[in-house]
Amino acid sequence: MSTSHQPASTFTRTPLSSEDNSIIQALRAGDECAFESLVTRYHSAMVRLAMIYVGNRETAKDVVQEAWLGVLQGLGRFEGRAALKTWIFSILIHRAKTRGQRENRTIPFSAWSDADPLEPTVDPERFLPSDHPQWARHWSTFPRNWDAIPEEQLLSAETVQVIRQAIDRLEPSQREVITLRDLEGWSSAEVCNVLQIKETNQRVLLHRARAKVRRALESFFDERDLSRPSR
Repeated sequence: MSTSHQPASTFTRTPLSSEDNSIIQALRAGDECAFESLVTRYHSAMVRLAMIYVGNRETAKDVVQEAWLGVLQGLGRFEGRAALKTWIFSILIHRAKTRGQRENRTIPFSAWSDADPLEPTVDPERFLPSDHPQWARHWSTFPRNWDAIPEEQLLSAETVQVIRQAIDRLEPSQREVITLRDLEGWSSAEVCNVLQIKETNQRVLLHRARAKVRRALESFFDERDLSRPSR
């Protein structure tokens, strides 16, 4: 079965940073402070990522604990073929997918496969028909001007909830990418390495995920505007 997720052995090899090397040496020496520092740095992000694959936050926390145990058990085998963060999150993703399958939340491999080239990024209904006499395939309804929306509205709890719900509805592969890129602030290279996908695929998945979240926000603001009494 074809899938964009390659075996973990195909990490893009990058030189281990001096910081990562120091942390690894400290962990192997049993330095508890080094481990606590690592947990503080990554634990919250790991819980958020685990929730993509399992049913709830409590289960996600259990998976993260399993992942940390896997990290400690695997220190002796860590070869430095990937950054320490990449290695840790790869262990997490493997554990989370396994738990999700065990709890009958199995998602077919096709859900993580290469982005469907036929899936439109923008709803075709947003464009005028190809036989329009003057503006064929132009916008029928222009996208909302986000600059015109006050910042406090974009950052409101209600808006944040709309964004979270939109992300929750994304296909798994799109949700993985947008979570790591936009919520966790990972670089494109880091995401490609930990998810074992090509840069072009990562870019398409991110673009489509962002477009869907943007559409959800547009619908939210449009409905809110319609519900307001006219002056």
